[in-house]
Amino acid sequence: MRILVVDDEPQIVRVLRAALQSNDYEIFTASNGAEALQVYLEVNPALVITDLAMPEMDGVALTREIRQRASTPVIVVSVRNQEREKIRALDEGADDYITKPFAIQELLARVRVQLRRASERESEVDYARPFITAGDFEINTERHIVRLRGEEIRLTPKEFDLLLQFARNPERVLTHKTLLKAIWGPAGIDQQESLRVLVGQLRKKIERGPGTPQYIQTEPWIGYRFVPVAQ
Repeated sequence: MRILVVDDEPQIVRVLRAALQSNDYEIFTASNGAEALQVYLEVNPALVITDLAMPEMDGVALTREIRQRASTPVIVVSVRNQEREKIRALDEGADDYITKPFAIQELLARVRVQLRRASERESEVDYARPFITAGDFEINTERHIVRLRGEEIRLTPKEFDLLLQFARNPERVLTHKTLLKAIWGPAGIDQQESLRVLVGQLRKKIERGPGTPQYIQTEPWIGYRFVPVAQ
């Protein structure tokens, strides 16, 4: 399976290439976004791992260019002071992020999740279908019926819309802006408090009790990640 690694630091590229190749991935590399886009068009990788700060074309612009062409999973690599750029990349369609310094095993786990999700999406995603199955959840989009582990739960229209966004994007980081636009439209991007309240209401109905949420996980300062199977 082909993976494109994009970073202007040769040492990072060498480390990632060695780690990914040892797990039987075929690796292609680029040192900036412009070069990466050319390689992407030539080899059609199954996944892209890209740094954010690069010459000629940064990771945000690269993500935007990829999203205009395909739904290829994109994992962005950032440093701790790149919160704004990381959020911009996620708003442009990046699927996940990892912050330097990171453990190789964590990166490999994120790669496996995104490749699995892409495979499932290719075979299952059809927004016209009336039924969506996501882990512990079964959703009837026409009748607005939700079953969690076989038990029906009653949701308000907005709670249903929010769960539907999560179910269609499992294991993906969805930013506040992305969710606000999906639920309230372009005019709703300033309603962050409304989103926080809505997430809280949905959690009360689907989570198993007090403690750390398992289905709707908070990504601090960024948004939320939906994990459809409780641990």
